[in-house]
Amino acid sequence: MKIYANLNVLAKRITSNSLLWVICVCYFPTMVLGQVTLESETKISDIGLHFDGQKVGGSASNTGTDYDYFFGPKISAHGDCITEFDGFVFMTWYKGGKSNRQVMLSRYNKSTGVVKTIEFPHRHTGYQNKWWIGESHNTIAVGVSPLNGTIHLLYDMHAYSRTKPSDGSLSDDYFRYSYSVANAATVSDSQFKLSLFVNSPSGNYKHLSLNGGEDYANFSGLTYPKFFLNDQGDLFVYIREGGNNNGAYKFSKYNASNSTWSNFTSFNVLNAKGQGEAYNWGLYGNMKYVNGKIRIGFQRRSSNNNDKFQYQNGFYYAYSDNQNGTSNWKDDKGKGFSLPLLDADKIKISEPGDLVATTQKNKVYIVSGFDWTVTQNGDVHFVGKVKDNEFNVTKNVHTYKKAGNSNFTTTTNFSGAERIYTSGDDIYIIGLNSSGRVFIEKGIGGTNNFTRVYEATSGKRFRHGQVYVKDGKVYYYMMERLSGDAQPLYLQIIDLGIPTNTPPVVNMTSPANNITVAPGSVISLGANASDNGSIHKVNFRINNAFYKQDKTAPYTVTWTPTTTGTYTIDAVAYDEEGLSTISSSITVNVQSVNVTIESVTAEQAPNVAANLLDGDVSDNSRWSAQGFSKTVVIDLGSTQNITGTKMWTYLDRAYQYRIRVSNSPNSGFNTVVDRTGNTSTTQPLNDNFNASGRYVKLIVEGAHNYTGDWVSINEFEVLTSGSSSARQRDTSFIEEEASAVTVFPNPSNGTFTIDLKGIENADILIYNMKGQLVHQEQNTSQSLRLSKGLTFNSGVYLIRVIDQDGNYYDKKLMIR
Repeated sequence: MKIYANLNVLAKRITSNSLLWVICVCYFPTMVLGQVTLESETKISDIGLHFDGQKVGGSASNTGTDYDYFFGPKISAHGDCITEFDGFVFMTWYKGGKSNRQVMLSRYNKSTGVVKTIEFPHRHTGYQNKWWIGESHNTIAVGVSPLNGTIHLLYDMHAYSRTKPSDGSLSDDYFRYSYSVANAATVSDSQFKLSLFVNSPSGNYKHLSLNGGEDYANFSGLTYPKFFLNDQGDLFVYIREGGNNNGAYKFSKYNASNSTWSNFTSFNVLNAKGQGEAYNWGLYGNMKYVNGKIRIGFQRRSSNNNDKFQYQNGFYYAYSDNQNGTSNWKDDKGKGFSLPLLDADKIKISEPGDLVATTQKNKVYIVSGFDWTVTQNGDVHFVGKVKDNEFNVTKNVHTYKKAGNSNFTTTTNFSGAERIYTSGDDIYIIGLNSSGRVFIEKGIGGTNNFTRVYEATSGKRFRHGQVYVKDGKVYYYMMERLSGDAQPLYLQIIDLGIPTNTPPVVNMTSPANNITVAPGSVISLGANASDNGSIHKVNFRINNAFYKQDKTAPYTVTWTPTTTGTYTIDAVAYDEEGLSTISSSITVNVQSVNVTIESVTAEQAPNVAANLLDGDVSDNSRWSAQGFSKTVVIDLGSTQNITGTKMWTYLDRAYQYRIRVSNSPNSGFNTVVDRTGNTSTTQPLNDNFNASGRYVKLIVEGAHNYTGDWVSINEFEVLTSGSSSARQRDTSFIEEEASAVTVFPNPSNGTFTIDLKGIENADILIYNMKGQLVHQEQNTSQSLRLSKGLTFNSGVYLIRVIDQDGNYYDKKLMIR
């Protein structure tokens, strides 16, 4: 339910010399108009990096104590540097002064008032890797996935590559990405530490791609990264590929269920001239998820250097009816087009350059003051600034269209803004005037009517900052206007005075968490949902993808899984205003059999064990099979009539095996097949017998010395008369080569031990299946005990132990 506040406002126009920025109000005496109030002001740091020197060229030398810069002086509290999630505010910055420059991430806990800051080992790069020349593009974007609580940092490397800079100094550092383990965003204040983040192979928490490893073609030459979320809680990032007048936006969605990013989707083309356009073009603007849709608004920069525009021109706008943004893109009138976009004029809504008189070459300057938003009602608003450099005239531009209208209205009877925001059907301009103090203006969606509803008259003066608006609150992160290359950073939280719609409450009621079912089972999915208004619908999701919907309580649907695997299921509740809440997820395991490895010994048969793990191999050297033993138990789920077994590929005559059946997983196994060697075959073994039981045990043992060819066992099938067969296909069926290192239990339900068996001063490295290093330490004891937690989730891991002589031992570990 949505309630709008009645703001008793004093109409007061912004003066034309006001410098609008997005910011909150100070603690000090203010003129409070209506219900806009300050909630808190918190100092984040005294030492935020700032470029306090002069604008210089790219070949400037490192002289003096001031921090000179190439583009502009801002770096801390700049870019996509602030977000809020679940009562925590996250802010990125660099440590000042000039000789420091470390990457910093601060988290403000709204409940405790505590600020915790993580310092990363890497630093501000500087212009083209010249650290003494400040680079204002090298900002740090921050995003949080609501679906698994991971924190993501992306660094603007300003289109660097193996050849930019030309000396190749960033050939292994052209892309920077840092990310945390799951649920790191909401740990306690004392646990908010660097160890929450996944280290990179180079040891400095800088990853060269979004999914691990190096992918030069997709992750070089990029700039301007920013994050946003859709209504489902999916985290997106968009970034520009290419240069200023030949650049394309491309975007990717984070899959929280497996911690991977999708392939990039390109919004527009690179090298448009080579595909039929008169000129190449790039874009300056942003992608946002606003009021139910992914949208884009930008200005175009053409490679045509002979027109009247010095840099950018135009206002361009489009939106997608697809929650992922990969299709269903439309212009402002609803006409569809395909990605990637070739001709930007297809989505052009206005030309602010025509509002000034000059027609001379490179005399129309449109760069600063550009932003846009869309109200809940669907009113579209664009703001910008155009300067005529021939006649020295500057005009502030407001282009808007009320929902339902066909055409946009453009006016210059507008005092200007750097940023514009929406809450409900209203729009807000939040800014700093020339004295560095705050004011807020409110407008009605679809109009050019603004009134001032807040103004600070004394207190701190601020230099610049960035804002994040959520649920009627403004989170403003800014730098105080002082001096030097290390200046204070503050967070202020201001309430816009709008009683906000409280999101729904929802939780899963069925099935029970972590149950195991067989394929074909009918499962009831249920959820409870409530709201201070009314629930519009509840969507059930499986592995973060929409499954079914119910609009009537009790909210239930049925699901019949047909494919084995592990599934995460949650529910998304929506109220009548479109606000949504995602429930905690539950896990359902769908499997035909439950395989448990009971014992493994391969001390006397290292070659056999290694080769069997690898698959079909011929080895004519002598080896000893004696001492090798492997036991597998298959749980059929219920007592069944068992008619036989099959084994693929083969059992060589060096082995003996037994098949036993029981109704207990731990005792009472009766032998139904007993092969005691000399079992060399040319066909898969097929033992027909009749027995009744729930559990079938296969025991494979080494029988005697043997020289000759052999092949591996990699599939074991139990045949039943009442249902389809149950198979075990698992390359971990036979243990790896025995070594001085063992890991047990394996598989593990959470806690495992690495037995070093006499190795001292061992380096232990543990990798996940993406090749990412998730744990590293040096150990001088005989064994190491570790537990499942933030670092080790369910999955398969490679454990590498390196002794002091450089020998290494690899082990695989499965954690359930």
